[in-house]
Amino acid sequence: MSSILDSVNQRTQMVGQNRLELLLFKLRGRQVYGINVFKVREVLQCPELTQLPQRHAVVRGVAHIRGQTISVMDLSLATGGPPLENIHNCFVIIAEYNRAVQGFLVSSVERIVNMNWGDIHPPPKGSGRDHYLTAVTEIDKQLVEIIDVEKILAEITPASDIVSQEVIQKSAGREPQDKIVLIADDSSVARNQIKRTVEQLGMKVVTKKDGREALDFLKDLVDEGKRVNDEILLLISDIEMPEMDGYTLTAEIRGNESLKDLWVLLHTSLSGVFNQAMVQKVGANDFIPKFNPDELASSVQKRLELDQ
Repeated sequence: MSSILDSVNQRTQMVGQNRLELLLFKLRGRQVYGINVFKVREVLQCPELTQLPQRHAVVRGVAHIRGQTISVMDLSLATGGPPLENIHNCFVIIAEYNRAVQGFLVSSVERIVNMNWGDIHPPPKGSGRDHYLTAVTEIDKQLVEIIDVEKILAEITPASDIVSQEVIQKSAGREPQDKIVLIADDSSVARNQIKRTVEQLGMKVVTKKDGREALDFLKDLVDEGKRVNDEILLLISDIEMPEMDGYTLTAEIRGNESLKDLWVLLHTSLSGVFNQAMVQKVGANDFIPKFNPDELASSVQKRLELDQ
């Protein structure tokens, strides 16, 4: 128990400091990719894979690991490249996204690096709309690409963003006409899922690509002489974002006299035992894992009830 508590304490010390740890890996060639360590359960040599009939082309098979049957996805195939070869020499990154456990097949695993989110940047302009990057950074003078796993998962197993009529009816006729819901998320897939969910409740939405953009937007409202709570019903923020993560964004809001009363809902694909401790430390009002449209809609409605 003490070791678990020590681990929690070590992680929570990073909260509000805009830091993360990246696991670096390769697919084909020399290009290096990264994934947030928070999402990783373990890394292992590729086990024996069982083929499934009518499986998605990206899924190379399933493996039985720690009592679970886990789909193993070829990240090279998933991002538009050729399949990885000699998979018995490859590695599988076991990760948890959006309430489910997946295996990602990679050719090699390099190391873990501690970084500042301020050194993680959105993909460069001109990358197009069909790329699979959520961010880029530079380590040892080499470009590191951070893959938009949520986009990959949405293409393999699309999630419904339809809110049930039963949930919609709970707030019908009480939609605020003078307030917006602010969304901050670096994944275009996630932003659109959240946007469509909130709009089904009859509410207006403004979206931003990261915590820095969202904070600048809030500060601009204050500079215009507006009260933030008169303009915004709540902020729905992802946690891992380039430039500024959701924990740091929340801490910045709570430390600003003009913003501190804004309702903040952290909505993230990150899972694990550390999240509740982190959420409490930075002072978020609510926290839910991605992605369940009814649950997200109900969280927005909970804030709406308090506002009326």
